[in-house]
Amino acid sequence: MDSSPIRIEPIVSEFFAENAYIVWRQGDSRAVVVDPGFSPELIIEFLGREQLTPDAILLTHGHSDHIAGNQALKDSWPDCPLIIGHGDAYKLTDPQGNLSANYGVALVSPPADQTVSEGDSIEAAGIQFDTLETPGHSAGHVVFLYESEGRTHVLGGDVLFQGSVGRTDFPDGSFDDLRASIHDKLFPLPSDTVVYPGHGPTTTIGEEKQHNQFVGRSAGYDL
Repeated sequence: MDSSPIRIEPIVSEFFAENAYIVWRQGDSRAVVVDPGFSPELIIEFLGREQLTPDAILLTHGHSDHIAGNQALKDSWPDCPLIIGHGDAYKLTDPQGNLSANYGVALVSPPADQTVSEGDSIEAAGIQFDTLETPGHSAGHVVFLYESEGRTHVLGGDVLFQGSVGRTDFPDGSFDDLRASIHDKLFPLPSDTVVYPGHGPTTTIGEEKQHNQFVGRSAGYDL
């Protein structure tokens, strides 16, 4: 596996301020797109400017603000696989499940080309991504981990935010499940692990263990 540094670029959607990410290894022309939201034109523009071709589209979960750009990307690159956790795959083609029907828009994505479960690894664009199942915000939510320059990086979707956590008031949400996902799956990671959330700024595991008011030390987490 190439050890060149991995670069990551956030693309913030106009609606819901959702963070999509483009991840690629320095010197490689392939990239991975994560959670393309309502501004796919910005993703396509960035890929073109950097002369990158998407090798996979990784989806942390199936809510509309994280999948709205799937169709545009598949229109441009039909062979680029859509990959999502097995528990949320149905939401891609179900407006009720992906919550778009709640806003009066029946958003439908192309179906998944591949689904993943706990412990699965994906190699795309010369990068290995490891999968953790992290239910709570969405029952089929997953996060993807990769290693670069001696640090772990988490593409975290709507699980753990800087100083906050993902909503759990959706039909298949559960705060108990979300807290368990964070405590059992994310907090055991090294403190310098970087978390790239689906909304808001980047944070670290150490910062959230110490200061997150919902799941950190002040909320009873035993450091």
